[in-house]
Amino acid sequence: MSVTDEAIARIRALIQSGRLPPGAKLPPEPQLAAELGISRTPMREAVKALAVARVLDVRRGDGTYVTSLEPKVLLEGLGLAVELMQGNTLLELTEVRRLFEPVATGLAAQRVTDEQLEVIRGHLDAMQAATGDMEVLSRHDAAFHRAIVAATGNEALTTLIEGISGRTLRARIWRGLVEAGAAEQTITEHEAIYQALCERDAALAQAAALLHVCTTERWLRRVHDSGTGIPGEENHATSATGA
Repeated sequence: MSVTDEAIARIRALIQSGRLPPGAKLPPEPQLAAELGISRTPMREAVKALAVARVLDVRRGDGTYVTSLEPKVLLEGLGLAVELMQGNTLLELTEVRRLFEPVATGLAAQRVTDEQLEVIRGHLDAMQAATGDMEVLSRHDAAFHRAIVAATGNEALTTLIEGISGRTLRARIWRGLVEAGAAEQTITEHEAIYQALCERDAALAQAAALLHVCTTERWLRRVHDSGTGIPGEENHATSATGA
């Protein structure tokens, strides 16, 4: 372990122990370095690293604070990391979506409020009105799913799913442009999900969401096997292969 890694570990230990709770201000750098027995240079590097990870918030002229440590804060960099992933990772991300989203939809069926159902219904109505515009339809498609996951009340799950949705959304838009009947099928699948939510039927909601995600996944596998590719994904694939 490098000296900087050791400094990171010691600051994290202070946070985990409760000595530095969320929102707490860290002691001045010289004092903290002396308390932890670490020189100031690696201590400074440790603070920078923890700030990038959203564990610490460095406020110029004020000091350094522990963030709220809420899932949304700590995991919000996931979306950027997903965008930087190289190689043919779109199928892998869709598999991750298949693992998370149906379960989240089933959970939402147990917890969704009437007000949240109205929001979800609004996005479904907008999708139905936009069958000729895949960009608009897909934006409401994504918002439809965000509203469902938000209804779980599970912030960590919401942030994780949101983090992978950007890359998969582009594929869904492209599918709607090139595959006949894709928009109509998508709306039908969303209607089934919405109906299951209205009935508060967790098993049915999970099954409907699984069917919906699997439809996209099967299409992606066909595209992948044919070697056609999806616009916007070429750079991710060629960067990893050096092509």
